[in-house]
Amino acid sequence: MPLNVDDLKRIKEEYKVTSTLREGGYKAKITVHMGTCGIAAGARKVMTVLLDEVAKGDIKDIIVTTSGCAGLCSREPMATVELIGNPPVKYIDLNPEKIIRILTEHALSGNPVKEYALVMGNETTY
Repeated sequence: MPLNVDDLKRIKEEYKVTSTLREGGYKAKITVHMGTCGIAAGARKVMTVLLDEVAKGDIKDIIVTTSGCAGLCSREPMATVELIGNPPVKYIDLNPEKIIRILTEHALSGNPVKEYALVMGNETTY
């Protein structure tokens, strides 16, 4: 089966994440979605708590970043966790307690928190 444009985009993104993490010496990347809908739903508090936990724990091998709207406004605040060699996991309906658990169990220990997850892997639209 030949590759299509969407396949190539997905491969490019997977490579970009993996190479960025590896080259920087990072084992994980956490993206908090901070579109207007996310901020209105509490994403700023989620991000603040996450950054505080990373600083308090002196965690140097995790990248914390932001993005715009992930397209599912009713399930905000949302975050995506990416670990080298594993599919990304998109988490929904977050609050400060949930993001701390996600940091501890998933980003630091490699065990996705399934009850907060919407999807594992790359989403495909047809």
